[in-house]
Amino acid sequence: MGKETGFLELDRQDRTYEAPTERLKHYKEFVVPHDPQALQGQASRCMNCGIPYCHNGCPVNNIIPDWNHLVYEGNWKEALVNLHSTNNFPEFTGRVCPAPCEASCTLNIVDQPVTIKSIECAIVDKGWQEGWIVPQPPEKKTGKSIAVVGSGPAGMACAQQLARAGHSVTLFEKNDRIGGLLRYGIPDFKMEKHLINRRAAQMEAEGVSIRTSTEVGVDISMKTLKENFDAVVLSGGAEEARTLDIPGSEMSGVRLAMEFLTQQNKRNAGDSEERAAPRGTLVATDKHVIVIGGGDTGSDCVGTSNRQGAASVTQIEIMPKPPEREDKAMTWPNWPLKLRTSSSHEEGVDRDWAILTKRVVGENGKVTGLECVRLEWEGREMREVPDSTFTLKADLILLAMGFVGPRKSGMLDQAGVEYDPRGNVLADTVSYKTSDDNVWACGDMRRGQSLVVWAIREGRQCARSVDEALMGVTDLPR
Repeated sequence: MGKETGFLELDRQDRTYEAPTERLKHYKEFVVPHDPQALQGQASRCMNCGIPYCHNGCPVNNIIPDWNHLVYEGNWKEALVNLHSTNNFPEFTGRVCPAPCEASCTLNIVDQPVTIKSIECAIVDKGWQEGWIVPQPPEKKTGKSIAVVGSGPAGMACAQQLARAGHSVTLFEKNDRIGGLLRYGIPDFKMEKHLINRRAAQMEAEGVSIRTSTEVGVDISMKTLKENFDAVVLSGGAEEARTLDIPGSEMSGVRLAMEFLTQQNKRNAGDSEERAAPRGTLVATDKHVIVIGGGDTGSDCVGTSNRQGAASVTQIEIMPKPPEREDKAMTWPNWPLKLRTSSSHEEGVDRDWAILTKRVVGENGKVTGLECVRLEWEGREMREVPDSTFTLKADLILLAMGFVGPRKSGMLDQAGVEYDPRGNVLADTVSYKTSDDNVWACGDMRRGQSLVVWAIREGRQCARSVDEALMGVTDLPR
């Protein structure tokens, strides 16, 4: 695979970024891609591994060594065919996936993994530029109809696969545009939304009917879907955010991260302020912002706050600070626990770990600070450090503490499906069937808060199960 001695001759060289001083002036993507020749060199570093552990790390089972070799040989079109055989939307994962494949790469043992994510993104971007990516409508229709509810990456992948199998697919989305958290949760500076729009156009050309601004359980009942479709797929997200249950958290300056991020994405899409912020404008301009939660959503709040001109941004996390470098002997080829510094962190933020919030401080209902205490961790047990209480100055507190599961009111209550012990829709990863024989579930609604790449995998696998149940056999890949 690649050049046999490529990994010995070339060091890892990933994509670079536009300087923070420049990228903070806009909400566009700021990654500087490789030129094709440099990318071919990076692809040549892929080793002829006896066991390609990158397969173990990739949820959609991308055939990574094969398309690396094809890029090295300059056969970009065949590399695109190979890439699409496992992943409907590589331009999404090539931008926002944390790349567990690279953590699993054999060369990561010496901190020099192949730049898999960059190569993936370059393949699909070149495919669009060259006009190689076109609609793939089915040769014949099956006469079966399927409702897919929720248009995030799981719903999009499921709907596209089922349409290509010849079924009549209707994709329902409660928001005004499709994409789920890809659309309204991930900032434009990480993934511009025209990428979703052109996939939506492709899907419609393949026969998918897209119905936005239609909330199942409100605008249309689950009973109606069951009566009018041969199958229903629940592919919504895990939208129930974890809340902050401390004194003062009811103040107006304490807000959910998703509300903050969604408003800015709507503004970037050209929506009026009234449409973007129906509950009132939420911006960080000239404010001291505290972001609670150390994950990707928190990082996105940091980057958005800096672009809005925050006076200061502080990000706190309840867990202890991870090590700068992982223990290779303990974790490789699995996802390592180590300190991760995102591009948003590099733009300016104060970060602190092992912090427990105690109460929101305010005057006349207006947030002025956040009282915290430091923690000591012993294994999974935490205890407060005596006399360590301190108060952070704050005008706006953004809650980015993760999600606890799907919303139950409306659609799921009407569906009457069973839940697993964590409150997600109960369905296995073989059939993806719920407790109702004509209802399937996939993505975050089934597995809980997770990655875009896992959502795509589940959408594809669920589509195969639905196709097999309706037709008796299926040609869709698992």
